Formats: sequence, structure tokens, C-alpha cells
Amino acid sequence: MRTNYDTTKRHILDAGQKIIAVKGFSGVGLSEILSAAAIPKGSFYHYFGSKEQYGRELMEQYVEDYLQALDQVLQIAVQPTSAARREPARERLLRYWSHWLETQSGAEAMHKCLVVKLSAEVADLSEDMRLVLCDGTRQVMVRLADCIAEGIADGSLRVELEPQKTAQMLYQLWLGASLLAKLQRDRSPLETAMEITINTLASP
Repeated sequence: MRTNYDTTKRHILDAGQKIIAVKGFSGVGLSEILSAAAIPKGSFYHYFGSKEQYGRELMEQYVEDYLQALDQVLQIAVQPTSAARREPARERLLRYWSHWLETQSGAEAMHKCLVVKLSAEVADLSEDMRLVLCDGTRQVMVRLADCIAEGIADGSLRVELEPQKTAQMLYQLWLGASLLAKLQRDRSPLETAMEITINTLASP
């Protein structure tokens, strides 16, 4: 059960994420986080020892939320009922990429990928934050590889696909496409990534 302490802490993290997703970590001052969360400085330091600690916990919370959402989309550890067959893995994977295309080409900052926004910045800024994002991306690729392996087993994907290499290639493709879409302010790199993904995950 979430306590008042946990609820308030989560509120501060969510408030900061909205502006950091737009401005980056270094570009947001503590005063902006305090204003967004509507709390005094003393309350902030009750929950976080420093801005860097705040950044690390923000990354941890983001990764946890992202993996939970990914588990739902990919139906990780979900057993089908006797009345319904499990959805083919290929369909689950393409739904994930379709969701990526729509969220990363939309205007809602809260849904933007913080790996795309912050990875280059925090890699040089904070070892703790770098490690959190690095482990988070690793866990994403493990889940994608597992789902690709399921697709080979259920017959919805080609047997010659190598799950780990394919997952890594597609994830790297989408990270790069998301960065280009930001630079160009155009969703065409994401649409190209979707075309490549569909071709890569073509039915047998």
C-alpha cells in the first residue's frame, strides 16, 4: 500500500518529469521543479538529498513505469484463459512499435522517451543516472528478444530470426529514428523505422 510519503514523492517525480522531458536535466533548475510540484525547498530535501539523487530516482521511476507498460503490451507473464488463445507475438510486437511511433511523434511531453531525451546528457553528467538508463535499455531488449523467440515458437515470425540480435537492431533503429524525428521535427524517420520493422518481422 502506498503511503502519504510515497504519494508525495511520486508527485514530485512526476512534476519534474514533465519539464525535464522538454528541457533536459541540466536545463531545469531546482526552483522549476519546486514550482511545478508546488512544494517548498525544505520539502524537496526531505525526499531527495540532492538534485542528482532526484535525477537518479526519476530515471528509476521512469524505467519501472516503462517496463510495466511494456510487459502489458507484450503480455509478459500473462497466461491466456481457456476461452481465448494468446495473441501471436508478432502482433504484440507491432503494437508496441506502433505505440512508439504515435507517442514519439506527438506533442505530449510526459509520453516522450527519456532515453532519447537524456541518454547523451546524463552519460557525461552522472554515472548513477547513466547506469540506470543503461540497465533499463538492457531490460527492454531482453523483453523484446523473449517476445521474438515466442513469435518463432508460435509460428508468427520466421525461424531464421535471431531474437537477441533482432531485438537489439530494432531497438537501436527506433532510438535513432526518434532522435532524427526530434532534430527534423518530422515523423518520417519513425515511419521509415516502422516500415523496416514490419519487413523484419514479416510473417513466415
